[in-house]
Amino acid sequence: MPQPFKTLIPVRYAALGLALCGLLLALANLALWGGGWPAALTLMACALVVALGLHDLRQSQHAILRNYPVIGHLRFLLEYIRPEIRQYFIESDSETTPFSRAQRSLVYQRAKGEPDNRPFGTQLDVGRQGYEWVNHSMAPTKLPTHDFRVWIGGAPGQPSVSAQPCTQPYHASVFNISAMSFGSLSANAILALNQGAKMGGFAHDTGEGSISTHHRVHGGDLIWEIGSGYFGCRNDDGSFSEERFVANAADPQVKLIELKMSQGAKPGHGGILPGPKVTAEIAAARGVPVGQDCISPASHGAFSTPVEMMQFIARLRTLSGGKPTGFKLCIGHPWEWFAIVKAMLETGITPDFIVVDGAEGGTGAAPLEFSDHVGAPLQEGLLLVHNTLVGVNLRSRVSIGAAGKVTSAFDIVRLMALGADWCNAGRGFMMALGCIQAQTCHTGRCPTGVTTQDPLRQQALVVPDKAARVRNFHRSTLHALQELVQAAGLNHPSEVNAHHIVRRLTDTEVRLLSNLVLQVEPGALLGPMQAQHNVFRLYWPMASAHSFQASSPAVSASGPPLHTQGAPDAAPANRA
Repeated sequence: MPQPFKTLIPVRYAALGLALCGLLLALANLALWGGGWPAALTLMACALVVALGLHDLRQSQHAILRNYPVIGHLRFLLEYIRPEIRQYFIESDSETTPFSRAQRSLVYQRAKGEPDNRPFGTQLDVGRQGYEWVNHSMAPTKLPTHDFRVWIGGAPGQPSVSAQPCTQPYHASVFNISAMSFGSLSANAILALNQGAKMGGFAHDTGEGSISTHHRVHGGDLIWEIGSGYFGCRNDDGSFSEERFVANAADPQVKLIELKMSQGAKPGHGGILPGPKVTAEIAAARGVPVGQDCISPASHGAFSTPVEMMQFIARLRTLSGGKPTGFKLCIGHPWEWFAIVKAMLETGITPDFIVVDGAEGGTGAAPLEFSDHVGAPLQEGLLLVHNTLVGVNLRSRVSIGAAGKVTSAFDIVRLMALGADWCNAGRGFMMALGCIQAQTCHTGRCPTGVTTQDPLRQQALVVPDKAARVRNFHRSTLHALQELVQAAGLNHPSEVNAHHIVRRLTDTEVRLLSNLVLQVEPGALLGPMQAQHNVFRLYWPMASAHSFQASSPAVSASGPPLHTQGAPDAAPANRA
């Protein structure tokens, strides 16, 4: 188009201009020749476009629409469907955003009971930095079952040696459903997850939203998570209620009591469920008024020091009738974690388990800065927790769970090599329900009915079908775990350690994971600290069993970052 013409009639107004011309021609057609229904439809369509264009020119919110009336909406349309275009047509199979198509496809195939074998070799670049594999044995084992389990809270006839010991140990699967609350997930999603857990013989974490009626329908084993809002065991003022706790904890369906200190996706951040979203069902589960804002504080009110925290855990264990009681956290300040360990040593009270949540964990509602930049990733957090307990000779008394982007048997093997006793998965089981990673969890418009309270959208999730998929995903993943353990020549996943995992560093160098990550000798932290890794040498003396605060603020403000990788001054040792 010639430049003078562009100046007189800018192209950005072309759509509005053409619609206006169409409107005039349709009017003329109707006025002069009658036109009929085609002219009437044309008139209506052009009138709507002209009205839209005039509105775009007059509105003040979007500069693009003022400069590009009508056609500017194309930009917003493309932006709206950009995630779907990228996911289905652009991203590679191995590009993780946050889960790759290969990871999602694996979950879908296993959930549906379809073959998950892949022909023609790996699609991964085995020469890239960070690629990892499991060393296999020339004398593989043959195991009778893939139903791998671990005892939490001691074992029958062998109670834990903690003060107020557990008397009802739980024989848990090494793969369970991570914490996801009713309210964050739909009723149908909760029903399907719990029925799948019942069918497969594994545990379902309630999330801090407490135990809803939907958790109870099918009777699957529950891990009752108690957050700072004390939902399901709170007084009207939000404080902890012993009476209401006992009423829920006594339910035989509840197998573990989990005190939530922080979660990986938004550690150190409280939450609020707006009043309009607090339905009668949610209010009944949480013990809050219908229609009022539901506040989850950033910190607990039942205790304020590490010693008080241990005493509260012992109190919960006693009130529950001796059920395994522990806590979940995402590692932040190292001295706070060390303070908790010192409280264990001082009081003789140990939790039956600790779930380490990695910062890569997911949630339906978290500020971007928290999702991206707050909290230790799972590897660093898990290593610190495992090594600290080994270093004070408490590891045998405390089981460790790990949660953070677990979708495959290799993920489980790797985390167990770093010190975990079992693993939890949240988004993996969501994908087993049919989640397509649309990332609209916070909007209430989940396309598959997993994370919405809209009753019409929930109907897309058919509970019996999805429950079978949850069971299938769990079973197939553990079957793959069995094959990995057999290939390594072992008898149980608990025998996997960091010597079995190899990581590529460069084109010409690979190392055993045991030579790359920190590993502490048993009892080493009970003696002199001079030979220990910086994280222990600098932060352990700052920790006190009677305060979460560091004893030396000047050091805490300028100290080095948390590192749990191998270091020149910390020779690697075998896993305890």
